[in-house]
Amino acid sequence: MPSPAPAPSPPGPVRAAGDVPGGPGAPAAASGPQGVGGRQDGRRAGGGGDAAPAEITARLRPVPGSPGPLPAQVPPPPVAPPVTPPVTPSPGAARRRPVGAVDLGPQPGAPRPPAHFAAPRHWGVPETPAETTTRLRPVRTRRPARVVAAAACLVLGAGLVGGAVTGSWLTGGADAGAAAPTGYAEARGLWHSAPVDTLFPPAIKGDGAGPGGADRVWTRVAVAPDSGCAQALDPLLLKALEPVGCLRLVRATYTDATTSSVTTVGMLFTEAGAPAMKALRTRFSNEGLADRTDLMPRTYPAKGTVAADFGDRQRASWTVRVLTDVPVVVYAVSGFADGRTVADPQPAGRATVPGATNAPAQAGLGHEAKGIADRVERGLRRTAHPATEPPR
Repeated sequence: MPSPAPAPSPPGPVRAAGDVPGGPGAPAAASGPQGVGGRQDGRRAGGGGDAAPAEITARLRPVPGSPGPLPAQVPPPPVAPPVTPPVTPSPGAARRRPVGAVDLGPQPGAPRPPAHFAAPRHWGVPETPAETTTRLRPVRTRRPARVVAAAACLVLGAGLVGGAVTGSWLTGGADAGAAAPTGYAEARGLWHSAPVDTLFPPAIKGDGAGPGGADRVWTRVAVAPDSGCAQALDPLLLKALEPVGCLRLVRATYTDATTSSVTTVGMLFTEAGAPAMKALRTRFSNEGLADRTDLMPRTYPAKGTVAADFGDRQRASWTVRVLTDVPVVVYAVSGFADGRTVADPQPAGRATVPGATNAPAQAGLGHEAKGIADRVERGLRRTAHPATEPPR
């Protein structure tokens, strides 16, 4: 029965050639069976069996570590290749490699592994992109309320312009299309729409209207029916008023508190517009038509009153006024209540001058005509509200 193989002995230190049995420095063993047996015995005595061949493994080269953090705001300096110290394997460093292990160390003559650096850092302002796009102008957000308001204004403006053009065409062109003062058309119909007592009050107070600022009170004695102008006005005056036409004429006669004077006041409602009334007023002013004796208005003698004898020959002072804010010509003519004839009648503007010595001025008939005409004109403007021309 064969004997079991002896267990391998652990590897010992490397010996010199002279120390190994049977080496060149060892004494020769005896030949023969005893020599062979002695060699076997010597092998057993030195190691107790076949010794494993010695394996020498080179030490791994240390890999340098990553460089430390760079100082702030300083570019990284160039990194010199690391110096690898020579590896000197020690006698006791040789170890057996486990079965199946892979040597990851660098082999002699292999290229160096790439060095590892820290992640690049950005310094200062970030890098500008290669392409720069111009910023577009911001578009304002549209608001529906503004759009609606603008559309409404446009529609209203178009309507107003269209209405003005149509009105000008219907009224007959530029002359008729001129804007008239407020209440102008309404004033034209006051001769029949306003009460008589509004146009001609039963009593008129004239504070400071007499000579020297004396107060006056006039009482209405008669009102003439409305009529045309052919029989109520002098033919020459009627011709002068022809450019504005005669729509209707209303008249009334007053007397003073002493019934010694009488005055007829009248209002002629014209058919003209504002431009024609202004043109007529300019003509009366430039040509002095209101002061001409042959253009003096006629009286209204009412039978059975103190003005029964008040005719053309009794006319002493008068005034004629062409208004422009209403289509009306206001006039007044005064005289003596006793039927006295006046040889030298005077317009009210002259008969009211302080120091005048003519008969109408001495009797205050110029103040009578002017005072009554002023107050009737004011009442007309108040009725035709609003007035655009101050009373005279």
